[in-house]
Amino acid sequence: MPPREPVDLIVVGAGPAGRALAHRAERTGLRVTLVDPAPDRPWSATYGLYADDAPDWLDPEVVSTRSESFAVYTPHRRVIERGYLVLDAEALRQSMPVSDVVARAATGLGRRSVTLDDGTVLTAREVVDARGTGEPADAPVPRQTAFGVFDASAATEPEQTETVLMDWRAAGISALRPASFNYRIPTGRGWLTQETCLAGAPPIPVAELRRRLRLRTGEASGDAPVEVVDFPLYGAPRPWRADGPLAFGAAGGLMNPATGYSVAQSLGAVDGLVDALREGRDLRAHLWPRCARAVHLLRMLGLAVLLSLDAAQLVEFFDAFFRLSADRQRAYLSSRSDLGGLLVTMAAVFVRCPPRLMATVAAASLRTVPRLVRSGEIRAV
Repeated sequence: MPPREPVDLIVVGAGPAGRALAHRAERTGLRVTLVDPAPDRPWSATYGLYADDAPDWLDPEVVSTRSESFAVYTPHRRVIERGYLVLDAEALRQSMPVSDVVARAATGLGRRSVTLDDGTVLTAREVVDARGTGEPADAPVPRQTAFGVFDASAATEPEQTETVLMDWRAAGISALRPASFNYRIPTGRGWLTQETCLAGAPPIPVAELRRRLRLRTGEASGDAPVEVVDFPLYGAPRPWRADGPLAFGAAGGLMNPATGYSVAQSLGAVDGLVDALREGRDLRAHLWPRCARAVHLLRMLGLAVLLSLDAAQLVEFFDAFFRLSADRQRAYLSSRSDLGGLLVTMAAVFVRCPPRLMATVAAASLRTVPRLVRSGEIRAV
């Protein structure tokens, strides 16, 4: 590769977070290079997000399905009046073009340079690492796993046509430890029915989730398209302390460690990061002010609490959570900066827990806080 002039920004990793950052930065006139070994590989994952988390710049054409509300079963049915979107992943990718794309693997990243696998060195005012979690499956970090099946046939029963983000019914399955729940959403590929282990250390194996899904639905997947999920729930435990280039996206702390959601948070953070780059401000300081650091650590505490609960307690815990208003839920699920709102939400869930669950939550929190203070890590409880 011939020598290249320095640019304003190099983004390594062409997933949703990296491509969005490169695309939005280029739209402002910045000189941007996007590096990925397979930048044109189609996206096939299912990306869901709450409608009020979608950034204003998101192209409406990439929304595959929209639900004005969703249901949870904890175990009784509750309807949450908060919109939920499922994106067309490939349409999302194509809606974020980038002019300068280098189809090579990066073997070395610094704050101002990237070394490619052919020895070429690219330079920039800033380098951002958006390569995703990428941690080996045998790493001790808690993981989320899921197995789902797409059904393109038309559903006719009312319960089959509602968006359900969490269903803890079917005691023969949900009472197993570790516990799993069912997730049913409309997508452009049909209805996705998925058995999910929200967080496990170790997690439920995908093969076991497949077995549970078959027990729950009474049907084998056969030739139907399937989706497999398996990823760690955090990368660097304190991303604001990491050396080298800024990590952005799922591996850079933009994933909620207690839920596994990251796409909406990454897309929503892009424009602020671009503004910081244009104004010459420190990117890490912009992305991680004190309130965002505190919110991240409190969510790590939430992850530790979830890992400490048995199957029955998990249902009780989420029943307490979903009794809150949608605004209170949002403070925990979505906002990275509302520290006060997050504390109020956590306290509100705690006081709604039955006494035995309250004691378990308190004990798990007391065990976890010293570990969070020392390292920010949650390995096992």
